[in-house]
Amino acid sequence: MGKTVKKQRPVNLDLQTIQFPVTAIASILHRVSGVITFVAVGILLWLLGMSLSSPEGFAHAAEIMNGFIVKFIFWGILTALAYHVCGGIRHLLMDFGYLEESLAVGTRSAQVVIGLTVLLSILAGVLVW
Repeated sequence: MGKTVKKQRPVNLDLQTIQFPVTAIASILHRVSGVITFVAVGILLWLLGMSLSSPEGFAHAAEIMNGFIVKFIFWGILTALAYHVCGGIRHLLMDFGYLEESLAVGTRSAQVVIGLTVLLSILAGVLVW
């Protein structure tokens, strides 16, 4: 009466040999960029609070923002935000029926989102530095 289960299932998957399709990569990156953006909000609010606290606080926040590593982190935050927004718009377009939910359209829209994010990332780098 029970279901027949295959006995020859793989025990361990070697994730280094699995080739993910671009749609899977886009989905994973959308989740990761959302987590990065969520964590970044706390950091940016702390920096904003410091800059608004007093003239000395503003000077200290400006001094913090002048470091190369901080600029690099800020660029990463902007890149994650850009990807998350572009990916979110892609999902909204699919949810509202403006993009067909097929493999070909999903692949092409994921490629467009990644390409657009690369351009926005370069623009963010120019603005940060």
